[in-house]
Amino acid sequence: MELGYTGDNSEMSIIKFAVMKLMKKDMPNTDFFYEIRPDCDDIPKTRFKPKAGKTLSERKWRSAFSEEGYLDIGKVLSRIQRGGVHPSIRGEVWEFLLGCFDPKSSFAERISLRTHRREQYAKLKADCQAMDSSVGSGVILTTPRINQDGSLIHNSEHPEGGIDRESSTVNLNQTEVESLGQVVRNHNMDRNGDDCKMEIASSMPMDKEIVQWMIILHQIGLDVVRTDRTLKFYENSSNLAKLWDILAVYAWMDKDIGYCQGMSDLCSPMVVLLENEADAFWCFERLMRRMRGNFRCTDTSVGVQKQLQNLASITQVLDPKLHRHLEALGGGSYIFAFRMLMVLFRREFSFGDALFLWEMMWALEYDPEIIASYQETSSSALNKNGKEKRREKSKHQWGKFERNNITNGLQGFPETPVAVFLVASILKTNSSILLQEAQGIDDVVKILNDLTGKLDAKKACSGALKLHKKYLRKAKKKVH
Repeated sequence: MELGYTGDNSEMSIIKFAVMKLMKKDMPNTDFFYEIRPDCDDIPKTRFKPKAGKTLSERKWRSAFSEEGYLDIGKVLSRIQRGGVHPSIRGEVWEFLLGCFDPKSSFAERISLRTHRREQYAKLKADCQAMDSSVGSGVILTTPRINQDGSLIHNSEHPEGGIDRESSTVNLNQTEVESLGQVVRNHNMDRNGDDCKMEIASSMPMDKEIVQWMIILHQIGLDVVRTDRTLKFYENSSNLAKLWDILAVYAWMDKDIGYCQGMSDLCSPMVVLLENEADAFWCFERLMRRMRGNFRCTDTSVGVQKQLQNLASITQVLDPKLHRHLEALGGGSYIFAFRMLMVLFRREFSFGDALFLWEMMWALEYDPEIIASYQETSSSALNKNGKEKRREKSKHQWGKFERNNITNGLQGFPETPVAVFLVASILKTNSSILLQEAQGIDDVVKILNDLTGKLDAKKACSGALKLHKKYLRKAKKKVH
């Protein structure tokens, strides 16, 4: 029955939760679940502590499901917005918050969908393994192995059977050749017969998408080995390899975005929370549906620039004096907030507090219609009349942030997410310091960096929600 609720649970999480029950007392903080290496004593301390009656507990989580497995998402959102999620169930709750599963699905439907997704991930990973045997091997590439023109770099390291250094071609066994042949054919390079198999090794680098993917593999590796290195979890090299594999497969699946620095920070918590690699992949993929616009770059702009512009507009309305001051310092583009938005405050909070912040943010902006649109089955789709009827009866199934948008006629996945208002809240809270002490952009950056470990996730979210309401009221008056 446990699988019916959410899928596979981490055995370690179950053990730790049982130990906590025996102790009959709350944990002091989430470091019990996310252990820090003993030599890392200079990192921010975790403030989040599960609180009875506020934090979503395992008991409350299980009781929110009907006998068939339908989830009362309203009850869950209310708890999360008040006190976050207990670490022992965080992974499975996140699968619902991020839209891996529709609350209106049954136990049986979720089991079937999970099985399908795991098979889908296995296929994607097999395609990647056919192109580069490092994927799934436990090896993390950190040096470039291929040039922009598709030619291989002779001195690059690679698992045995990966590179034939004498011939400068990919050295594949028969199984890999046949598998890669299918990948190449999927890229409109359809060939037939034995000639196809013989030409694959030399023709593969000519496909620009494959070459581009292979070029970024070592860039992913360089970031992975630096990601969350304070966690004991990543002392296990297989966990690092799992993170690298997921990012490598995602880069191949989402060729428009590929991989950008910062994505490892977003993916790492999924690997920590979800033991099954495929489940972690799809949870990350759902997060990227929200975040991928920030990573979309052109020759003239960076994707996150739109959110920075919105941040400037919000600050100009809610704290015009601070906005003018920042403009005078040359910070009118708000580029100093770039990192906060790109990696969702991973640098400003401890690992445990960042996870607490994320789940509160996702609960606040939860929209069941968007979640339903994520599902692969047509049964999740609703016509316009169905949407209106459900909204009238079940407003509690929307997060508070999204309910504010509905009330003000702005319903839909927020163009300006709660993260932007959270940054605006941080700026407003520290407005007096910025006005008095910031004499240049470097000072602004320093003041914000000094906040690391000092911010309270719950207060930051409350402040963001208040600013959101205030901004909507002022924006509405301006329109009328």
